[in-house]
Amino acid sequence: MSKKNTNPILRIDDARCRNSYSCVRVCPVNAIEVRPQKEHPTILSERCIGCGLCYVSCSPGAIEFRDSREDVRKLLSSGKKVAALIEPSIASEFDDITDYRKFVAMIRQLGFDYVHEVSFGVDLIAAKYSDLFSTSEGKYYLTANCPAIVKLIEKFHPEMTPNLAPLVSPMIATAMVVKKLYGEDVATIQIGPCIDAKDEALIYDSGKLIDGVLTFIELRQLFDEFKIQERLVKMSEFDPPYGYWGALYPVPAGIIQAGGIKRDMVSSRVITASGKEDILEAIHDFDKFTDTINHHFNLFFCHGCLLGPGMEYHKEKFRRRALVSRYAEKRIGTLDKELWQKDMDKWLKLDFSRNFSPNDQRIPEPPEEAVNEVLKIVGKNSPEEELNCGACGYMSCREFASTVAKGLAVPEMCHTFNLRNKQEYIETLRQTNRKLAETKKALKESEEVALREKDMAQSASDMLNNMLDKLPTGVVIVDNYLKILHSNHSFINIIGEDARAISEVIPGLAGADLKTLIPFNVYNMFTFVIKENEPVVSKDIHFEDKMLNISIFPIKKNKMCGAVIRDLYSPEVQGEEVTSRVSEVIDKNLEMVQKIGFLLGEGAAETEQMLNSIIESYRKRSNQNKKL
Repeated sequence: MSKKNTNPILRIDDARCRNSYSCVRVCPVNAIEVRPQKEHPTILSERCIGCGLCYVSCSPGAIEFRDSREDVRKLLSSGKKVAALIEPSIASEFDDITDYRKFVAMIRQLGFDYVHEVSFGVDLIAAKYSDLFSTSEGKYYLTANCPAIVKLIEKFHPEMTPNLAPLVSPMIATAMVVKKLYGEDVATIQIGPCIDAKDEALIYDSGKLIDGVLTFIELRQLFDEFKIQERLVKMSEFDPPYGYWGALYPVPAGIIQAGGIKRDMVSSRVITASGKEDILEAIHDFDKFTDTINHHFNLFFCHGCLLGPGMEYHKEKFRRRALVSRYAEKRIGTLDKELWQKDMDKWLKLDFSRNFSPNDQRIPEPPEEAVNEVLKIVGKNSPEEELNCGACGYMSCREFASTVAKGLAVPEMCHTFNLRNKQEYIETLRQTNRKLAETKKALKESEEVALREKDMAQSASDMLNNMLDKLPTGVVIVDNYLKILHSNHSFINIIGEDARAISEVIPGLAGADLKTLIPFNVYNMFTFVIKENEPVVSKDIHFEDKMLNISIFPIKKNKMCGAVIRDLYSPEVQGEEVTSRVSEVIDKNLEMVQKIGFLLGEGAAETEQMLNSIIESYRKRSNQNKKL
């Protein structure tokens, strides 16, 4: 029974993700989802096979694998006996350490009580494969050493699960031997280049057969953390039993050689494939053409364990191959082969068989209409336009469109679609910038015109106010609350001392209450004009020792009115000789009031009509006076 871990084997750190989609492009099983409503891609753990290609391809380092260092620290400090199971890939990874015995000593320095090489487990499983292949009787198998291959078959080719060789991996075989050697209480920690081994360890004995898995990356981090260096340790040897040709396991065909299985092109019945492209093609061909091929397949998802994702570097394959060969040669040269054979005879009696659990994660193919719709969206309206350039990470435009239709990708991952959109965007941006520049220019010109008009209006207003203040006729403009909006000096002098005192504090009496300055019968006429929107023309009113002639006219209906007030006792009004001049003076004064009403009353048309009626009324009155 296996132990489940809710912590996914691989995850994306959104804070570091730059949406390059390199992870999506390299994922062999579309286990990384890109949706429009999500800011970053998401790894679907139920579909993930743990191959680690996304981790290797992510240049920002946004993809992380499950960290086992804390679990290992706790075990090493728990007081339990702890055994390290070391993959022979150390020769490929730790070429900076001069002697493997120094490496073993550094492992012991971390606190491990036992250090075993997995190459002996390779020898055991290789022997089992030799027996399995020789007795297969026409049934052909896929090797099950690579956990990513096992997941790939179980999840995406479940019908091929019966063809998986029913044997545990060398890691598991080594752990079984160590448990028998030291008892079930000993803790075992696998150390190697594989990320998915962390999940494989959970399958057996509820995760108690192997208590933890460290990648070589994590091991280097622990060396740095505990300040363990080659120059500070003495040499130390692995604990027996020792491996033989299993030291070649990092090379894809190494396990075949370890099992003594023929490898020549004619008599061999085993084909070895490694690397994503070859693996996918090999599984396809095995599924479709087994009866033609008539071979077992030895499969490693990586290019062997030379370049596993849990290693610090992922290049220089052939140099690393040479390092592994040199290491194997050194180990074999000192091996006691008789003792090795006795150990093999002893431990081959263990049961290394296993079962597999199909877990179909395939998504049904979308309808053809949906695929064609996606193709149209990305500009592929005919088969001739399908470039199949592979830039999106898929083998063909149609495969990409199918993935988009399944909801696992977005059209923006298409290079040509993005390029076309970018060009259209640039053209739109260029046009927008041109219109913006034109609008900015027009706005600037409009602003300059508005400023000139404002200056002209202000100048005219100042001029009219100065002229209004010099008129001998009193002028006042009030609102519907009889609050004074504007008045001239003549009005203030006509009203008297109270008005002059207030004007010293409030120039022009702006805001003063007209009701406090004139009698009831006078301001009542203002109220009438505001309320009825009808003028009061040429009313003679006694005010203190003056005889006032008052005309009041609406400027804005029910909102504003203005008045022209003359003191009939003033020298300029009295006398027959000045009668003819009065009309002229009134004409000029009322024209001036007309302009002021236009500026202050917000209702230019109504004000103009009102003031014209005032002028006409006074002209009639002047003509009547002349006849008299």
